[in-house]
This record gives sequence, C-alpha cells and structure tokens, in this order.
Amino acid sequence: MSRKPSKKPSKTALPAVKAKTAVKTAADRPGAAKRPSPAAADDTAARIARALEAIAAQLSAGAAPASTPADLATADAFIWNPSGRLIPVPKVNRVDLGLLKGIDRMRDILIENTERFATGLPANNALLWGARGMGKSSLVKAAHASVNARPDVAGRLKLIEIHREDIESLPALMALLRAASGLLFIVFCDDLSFDGNDASYKSLKAVLEGGIEGRPDNVILYATSNRRHLLAREMVENERSTAINPGEAVEEKVSLSDRFGLWLGFHKCSQDEYLAMVRGYCAHFGIALDDEQLEHEALEWSTTRGSRSGRVAWQFTQELAGRLGVRLAAR
Repeated sequence: MSRKPSKKPSKTALPAVKAKTAVKTAADRPGAAKRPSPAAADDTAARIARALEAIAAQLSAGAAPASTPADLATADAFIWNPSGRLIPVPKVNRVDLGLLKGIDRMRDILIENTERFATGLPANNALLWGARGMGKSSLVKAAHASVNARPDVAGRLKLIEIHREDIESLPALMALLRAASGLLFIVFCDDLSFDGNDASYKSLKAVLEGGIEGRPDNVILYATSNRRHLLAREMVENERSTAINPGEAVEEKVSLSDRFGLWLGFHKCSQDEYLAMVRGYCAHFGIALDDEQLEHEALEWSTTRGSRSGRVAWQFTQELAGRLGVRLAAR
C-alpha cells in the first residue's frame, strides 16, 4: 500500500507569517505610540500659531514706536537707540564753557566751526583726540550749549549722542535727521575707536565722505578719541606685516580719520594750567580756602593720582567740597 507524501509548509511562507504576527503584536502592545490623526495635527498647529501671534502682539505693544522728525522739538539733546528711537535727555551733563582751562585754542576753533554750521556756512566734521581727561567731550557739550543759546540759532541746534557699539546703525539715523527740516544736528560719538577685525568703521566712512547720499546738510559729526587714527597701533602694524600690499592695507585703516576735516589735539596740561582749573572750579562753586593751602592740597592730590588733567582737577574739587560741606551748585 503506497503512502501519500505529507504536505510540509513552504519555508518561504514562514517569514511573512512571522512579520505579520510581529506587526500585530507591536500594534497591540499596551502603551505603544500611535500616530496622531490629520485632524489632531491640524488642531495642534493652529493652537501653536495662535500662541505665537499673541506673543508677537504683546511684544509690539510693549515696544516704543520709532521716532519721527516731529519728536525732535521736545528736547535739545537726545541719545540714539538703534531700534529707531531718539531718547530725549532732560538735562545734559555739562560744565560751563568758562570752566574749561588750558584748551583755549581748541575751544575757539570748535566754537567757530560750530557757529559756522549753525548759521548755514560750510563747516567740517571734527575729531577731538589726545590725552585722557583733558575736556574733549566736555568741550563738545559746552560748545553746543553756547552756540544753541545764540539769538540767531534759537534752540534749533540739537545734540545727538550715538554710542560706539551702535555705529553700524548710523545710516538709519542719518535718514531720520535728513527729513527733519528746519533743525540742525551735532551727532556726537564719545571715545570712538576700533579694535581687532571690527569692520563697523566702514559705515562711518561712508557717512562722513564717499557715500552716494553723503552727510545731510543739516548734520555735522563730532567724535572724541584717545587715538589720532581711531585704531590701535598694533592693529595698523599687523595689517602692514601680513598684507600682500602693506601700503594699501594701512591706507584702508587710516583713511577713516582723514575724513574728519578738523583735527583738534589735546595734550597733558602743565602744573600752572592744572592749578588754574582747580581755582576756577573753587571760585565757581564758592569753595573758600587759603590759596597756599589749596595749591598744596591740589598738587598732593595730582601726585597721588600720577596725572594732571581737567578730570583730576574736578575730582579734587569734589573731594574738597565734600570735606568742607559745600554743595556743588553753581552760584
């Protein structure tokens, strides 16, 4: 009697069966992640979009609006914010022009240049450079106050300070000031200098001279710096040593200061000039002290500081006034 061969399952069918079982087991496993439906995904995206819109609305409501030319009539001095705002300064921190001793020549030149600008005559951008504490920034602020008080200027001259780190936004400031007809502006940058690979000085170069628009007719730029060329010496020397054409590399860096038509150098003061500053402050604020004693104490103060300058004279005056119980309010 012949036997019928038994049917064995095909080996090729086994993987398919196991795969199907594995998929079913993974899907049925408790806690397994399930893909969200298209409707749920759309709802989540909509909620995220609404949350972002609410955040944007709150930020917009909290941000101050950009300044307009009409806002410039509210004060004599402003601080530029790169967001597009000019922040009014109710009271400028300045000293009287008559208290600035030992810088008579620089004072007269800057006053004359500012008067020319304020009366519609040609004037130069000015770079005040040199020894620290010798009244560079004080002279700019005092010159603005002096010229702005003239009857023929009548408060039309505004002082706007731009911080060194905001120089790249200078073209935006120029666009705002260009549209302010009837007003004149001194754009002032204190302690201007550039280091390393900082290329923001190129924005200043274009505004000073060389750009398509150039400097607006109602704007003049005054800057102070301890460096004559606004760049560190090692920065210029490094350019000279590493460039393919050293001359061209140095010219690129140094050409910035050349675009200031007026250079005013401030140097360390003599002992007599330092004492004249101290006496001038004491007379202005009503500080009474025997002149011999005043001279002795002022010289001792400068010796301990290792320097003689207008700043040191002012610091000594504050020390003396505090010790004698005198308030520093002009008489």
